[in-house]
Amino acid sequence: MQIDGAGRQQRGHVLLIAGDAAVRRRAVQVAPSANLAALGVLPASALLNSHVPNDTTYLDGARDPNTVLMRLRAAAATPGPLLVYLSGRLTLDRRGHGLHLALAGTTASTVRYTALPWDWLGTELAARPTGPTTVVLDLVADKSAWPVLQEYGSLPASPSAEVYGVVVPPAFAGGQQQVSAYTRHWIDQLRRSPTRPSNLQLHAFAVGAAALPPGTLVLPATRELSASAAQQAPPEQVPDPRPHIHALASGGRHQEAATLAQAWEQHVLQTHGHTSPEATHWAEIRADLARMAGNYRSATQLWINAGHTRLEHQPPDAPEVLAAAAGALYCWTQLKDQAAARDSGPELVRLLRALPSLEPRLLRLTQQRLEVLEGSPAGRTI
Repeated sequence: MQIDGAGRQQRGHVLLIAGDAAVRRRAVQVAPSANLAALGVLPASALLNSHVPNDTTYLDGARDPNTVLMRLRAAAATPGPLLVYLSGRLTLDRRGHGLHLALAGTTASTVRYTALPWDWLGTELAARPTGPTTVVLDLVADKSAWPVLQEYGSLPASPSAEVYGVVVPPAFAGGQQQVSAYTRHWIDQLRRSPTRPSNLQLHAFAVGAAALPPGTLVLPATRELSASAAQQAPPEQVPDPRPHIHALASGGRHQEAATLAQAWEQHVLQTHGHTSPEATHWAEIRADLARMAGNYRSATQLWINAGHTRLEHQPPDAPEVLAAAAGALYCWTQLKDQAAARDSGPELVRLLRALPSLEPRLLRLTQQRLEVLEGSPAGRTI
């Protein structure tokens, strides 16, 4: 038996809430009932990341916001860990301009009476006991709610809760009535991983693998996810994330691709060490992502670092060493900013000089360009 600081027995709670389905042009954008059914197959201990005794509450098809409020209040009162999952359509009360989770039967004219005010979620969770609180969202915003979300840049929730999820924009065409991609990938990772990943790890992989529509609001935002990646990283055994990362970058979603790659690199660093071949490989992946995004300054430095690291463990004629040098040289030649090219030039020359099998012309041309750079007035572009 686990006891909290107040002497109460620890007990967890899983609250799964399905709001109204989001439909656009007769195509279902999100099917909350299907999402809840899929989550219901998982053990509550996996959802909670805890083996304390727990209860699970399903709310599917509710029409009265006060009914949902009572269930939410009861769940929030649990002294142990709490997971609240919400899926459905996010809408706006046009009179009070407050965000609401649409429930079954909610229409544009009845939002104030038939939908759950979003503020209620934050209010109830703010009064939680000491147990950890997690909120997972898989939502679609309608045309009335989306401008408000863009203004906020986020979706407000209790500061005491960890909030993960996505809000898809209203222009998304939708698909069939099935489990949505974000929730599906979250579930897949819980099923496949030999040890339960952290919620941040689950979220990072689901965001990268779900092929989310452009403009999707990701919670936490990618910049926050990047900041957290140093503490937590994705699970060691998942489908290979590299195709998903490459697909993100190829689709122009460079920040999401870079964030997911950085999270995997941090995991590898913690697992295998900073000078391991695995860590160097992920540094090279990030270098190539920077190249795809047109960030040649970062790509050049990452390729140079990877080349030097490989030279510490591999012969100078190893294909991986030569490939890193080629990547660094190419990205350096694409730099138009004089200061950036001049700063990284000496390191690049040092790398190329350490490769006897390199074509001499490449080193000579690099040195000549660096000499021109060093003799040019500051601030010019080339």
